[in-house]
Amino acid sequence: MNTLLEIDNLKTILHTGKHPVRAVDGLSLKINKGETFALLGESGCGKSMTALSIMRLLPDTGEIISGTISLEGIDFLQLAETDMRRIRGKQISMIFQEPMLSLNPVMTIAEQINEVLKQHFELTNATAHNRIVELLDQVGIPDPKRRMHEYSFQFSGGMKQRAMIAMALAGEPELLIADEPTTALDVTIQAQVLDLMREIQQQKHMAILLITHDLGVVSEMAQQVAVMYAGEIVEQASRENFFNQPAHPYSQQLFASIPEKQKRHQKLAVISGTVPPLSKVFKGCRFSERCDHAMALCHTTVPQWHDISSGHKVRCHLFDPSMASTGSTPQSSITSDATIPVVQKQAAQPLLQVTNLKVHFPIRKGFFKRIVGSIKAVDGVSLSIAEGKTLALVGESGCGKTTVGKSILQLIPPTAGSVCYNKQELIGLERQQLRPLRSQLQFVFQDPYSSLNPRMRIIEIIQEGMASLNVETTLSTQLCEQPPGAATSPYEKAVDALLECVGLPKETKWRYPHEFSGGQRQRIAIARALAVNPKLLICDEPTSALDVSVQAQILNLLKTLQNDLGLAYLFITHNISVVEYLADEIAVMYLGRIVEKGQMDEITNNPKHPYTQALLSAVPQINKKTEMDMIKLKGDLPSPASPPQGCHFHPRCPKAMPVCRQSYPEVSTISSTHTTHCHLYTQEHHSTHHEH
Repeated sequence: MNTLLEIDNLKTILHTGKHPVRAVDGLSLKINKGETFALLGESGCGKSMTALSIMRLLPDTGEIISGTISLEGIDFLQLAETDMRRIRGKQISMIFQEPMLSLNPVMTIAEQINEVLKQHFELTNATAHNRIVELLDQVGIPDPKRRMHEYSFQFSGGMKQRAMIAMALAGEPELLIADEPTTALDVTIQAQVLDLMREIQQQKHMAILLITHDLGVVSEMAQQVAVMYAGEIVEQASRENFFNQPAHPYSQQLFASIPEKQKRHQKLAVISGTVPPLSKVFKGCRFSERCDHAMALCHTTVPQWHDISSGHKVRCHLFDPSMASTGSTPQSSITSDATIPVVQKQAAQPLLQVTNLKVHFPIRKGFFKRIVGSIKAVDGVSLSIAEGKTLALVGESGCGKTTVGKSILQLIPPTAGSVCYNKQELIGLERQQLRPLRSQLQFVFQDPYSSLNPRMRIIEIIQEGMASLNVETTLSTQLCEQPPGAATSPYEKAVDALLECVGLPKETKWRYPHEFSGGQRQRIAIARALAVNPKLLICDEPTSALDVSVQAQILNLLKTLQNDLGLAYLFITHNISVVEYLADEIAVMYLGRIVEKGQMDEITNNPKHPYTQALLSAVPQINKKTEMDMIKLKGDLPSPASPPQGCHFHPRCPKAMPVCRQSYPEVSTISSTHTTHCHLYTQEHHSTHHEH
């Protein structure tokens, strides 16, 4: 195989603050033509800075101080900026992590793609127009002739990501850099985007540098894997070697912190601490502070590269032949010994009972703003949660999951239906009557960045709820040992206990939200919700934007709290592996309605509804024990303003029958706890449509 991109000893620093930040520190790698090379690691390891260095798109404070980056023998670092412009988009292209921020909001999608075509090709207007339609069609955007003239805000998240890919492919690059291309996408859209990238790669023989922290995506896409930690690569191997035998303690801990069904009654392994700041001057191994196998040598001497097998090398003292006598080579897998006691609760009475909940938003048009229709965001949802249990609400973005959560708490007024909490009806209550119940029902929002007030310190954020609802928290006595050290007010004692409880040092209470990482902010959001002694927590995608290691800490915390305090969770998510680890029951939602409901094992082992089957088949898996063929869904989620006639899923369903277009299916009972809405299982169609 011939090398396309070669990077040798690349060092990139950022001049911010007193000390320079060594974002990329001596990185070397080779990418061959037509192969996918995955760069793996936690946030803050320098993966995106590596990509920006290759493209020479560093921020103003960034500077490449040494090394070479050569594409087919041309060293980028020797080129003038005008030459780089000819290369960017033509030979080497990039899909950025956040399509929302990298698309221009005042230009149509067609204009943005046309910019690339104008820069690199001399095309007539008609040819350019046809090429744009062809590109958008290639990336699966429906009705491209019409949609190409729309703006990015008119596209859904998955479609924005596809428009970004179309733009990146417009110049027919030899190397595509994809920075977390699927982080914020649903599994179904993620599967489509990855499939699309693979397809185009085979057609054009293009190389891909895939930057991600998702091991499932790496196992499905990559041929070569490099693990990055604190600015440098610590392990490099082929995909087979890496997944069969991860060698570096950091790689092993990443594997151990992935939630799975088999780990349900164990605590997930957690990597203690966080990635060290890259402004620090390192003496020994960068991972030594967090490593379970660290020796005295690791803190003082920088480890060298050691070959394990052909093409598999690792930067770790444990593999130094001269150390072999100590016999402390790490085990190939690390498991957490701590088991979580399973508390069997006989919950006769559901804590929360939601019946036929509807939330319709009016569509208004014209000068007098007359109502011309309605968006049926939630259209007849029923569910119940018992004390101490977890119900996972699963589905694609835009199906109404968050609206269900907010309307249960009456943050959005429901249009119809009943929400009964602890035998008390919440719909129709005045604000004054709702106030005493507010403390028992709490919400953990998806984005802790926007749900924490940036002008308040952590102590004020957590105290605010206790003071306004006049709650004396009992958590400090129930859960946490009272931390030593004099706290002045009873609230301050409680805040200290809550922070200890969510795994943050109590000194952090005087800081502001911007001084914390994403995972730490999410813990603060959980501490704030717990401060008022809730009985039910509604968690909206609380781990969607987190690294696996941080996600493991949050999931362990939620599990422990549930066992110790008997909390009930409504867990809204699209991450199936988290569901398998945490949930007791699953409800699958599509376009405002629940299409299948049952115990976790029933749904994951024996999904009945074609949509549930498609969702589960789209999850990237590391060890494909069950060979489930990927079910490709056609098109995108229809608009809730005009849902399809009959079964809402029929336009995308591979098993649709004529009856599906006519009437919405009644409930079919599979077992006493497992129900679905699908014509395949209604009795009268069982005989007539058996051949389907």
